[in-house]
Formats: sequence, structure tokens, C-alpha cells
Amino acid sequence: MLLAAKSDVGKQRENNQDSYSFGEIMPGVCYAVVCDGMGGAAEGAVAARECAEIVRERLTAGYFDGMSDIMVRSLLTSSIEYSNRQIYSLSLSDEKYEGMGTTVVAAIITKSYVFISHAGDSRAYLINPDARNIMQLTRDHSVVQRMVEDGTITAAQAADHPKKHLITRAVGVDPEVRTDYCQEEVEPGDIILLCTDGLTNYLSIGELAEGAFNASLEEYVTNLVNKANENGGGDNVTVVAVKV
Repeated sequence: MLLAAKSDVGKQRENNQDSYSFGEIMPGVCYAVVCDGMGGAAEGAVAARECAEIVRERLTAGYFDGMSDIMVRSLLTSSIEYSNRQIYSLSLSDEKYEGMGTTVVAAIITKSYVFISHAGDSRAYLINPDARNIMQLTRDHSVVQRMVEDGTITAAQAADHPKKHLITRAVGVDPEVRTDYCQEEVEPGDIILLCTDGLTNYLSIGELAEGAFNASLEEYVTNLVNKANENGGGDNVTVVAVKV
């Protein structure tokens, strides 16, 4: 498998509150984690960094060859839940950390499947460069996503809605966090893309897939970040890509 990542502060922020981690657990099995912190520049960065590190530690220590799908799901979910407890406890330990939290999207990728658990509006996509297809695997936990599902607004209206940055789930904000889970079959050549909303708020879904068709993985993630900045760069942007 090939892995590549890039994170950038953007053009309008002074600090980068995003954090990520990725790597190989064993031959043919990789993990990836992307987090987008909130709660003030320093505090959000702490929450994102802690979450990415804790989830990394638990995924790499807990995964073993021959795990069933149910066991992988449990590992992903429990890793995020544990990070939530740790970050929530930290937020209570000092006034400067009060209210901090982070989104998270975490994945385990094998040669046959991608397994994903997430909370918040950081996303995961599955791209098949040969078929030129892209599929969003995660569902945003956000106010506007709920409004779209309720029929209050359209998907087009959600893109520019003033509440589009308000999320309904986050790690570290409450004693417990609910995550969503999904898994999909993958084929050789498929790309798993994890990213923060600093990317998806500035690129269309077509633009997310476009660069994967004729570039190396390193060039692909770099081009995505550069394009987000060219289109406004109003937020930190982080991209992790894994090619099966």
C-alpha cells in the first residue's frame, strides 16, 4: 500500500488545529486518523493532537492478524471512545482547556476492506481511479446535514449556510461520544481519502476525485491542499490518502 498526507494552516488562520496520523500496522494493513480541533487555537490543537495520538496507539496495539469484522469495528469504536474520555478529563483539569474538542475520522485499511469510525464532519471517501468514481463513506454530524435530511434546506443551500460549521458530535466535549461506523470492499488501485472540512468546504466532490486519475499519491494530496488554498483557504486543511 501507498500512503501520503499533507496538512496546511490555510490562508486565513494563524494556527493549525488539525492533526493526523497514518502508517502500516503490519504488511497489507494500514491505519489513518484525521482530527479537526475546536475550542480556541491552542485548546483545539491539543484536543486534535491528543485524539490522533491516542487512537493511533490503540489501533496499532490492538489490531492483530485474523480479526473478524466485528472485532475491527469494536477496536475502532472503543479507541475513539477512550480518546473521548481522556480528552474530556483533560478539559476538566484546567480552565484553559474548558470546552475543547475535536472531530475524528479513523480507518483501518486492508487489501479487501476499509473500516471507518467517525464523529463530527471530517470525512472519508472511496475513490476508484480506473472507474473514475468517488463515494462519500461518512455522514456529517452537523446542523446543516440534519437540516438537509429533515428537508429544511437543500444540499445546495447547505454549502453556503451560515451554520455549516456547527457540528453535533465531537470528541472530548461530553463524558461520552457516539460514533458512526461503516465498511466497504476495496480493490487494488482504490484510494481511501480522509480529510477535514477545510478541504471539503472549498472543493467540489468532482474536484476531490479529479486529481487522483493522473498523479502520484504525493502529488494528489499536495494538489488538493493547494487547490483548497487557491479557492479561499479559509480554514486549516488536512488530507490523508491510502492507495490499496
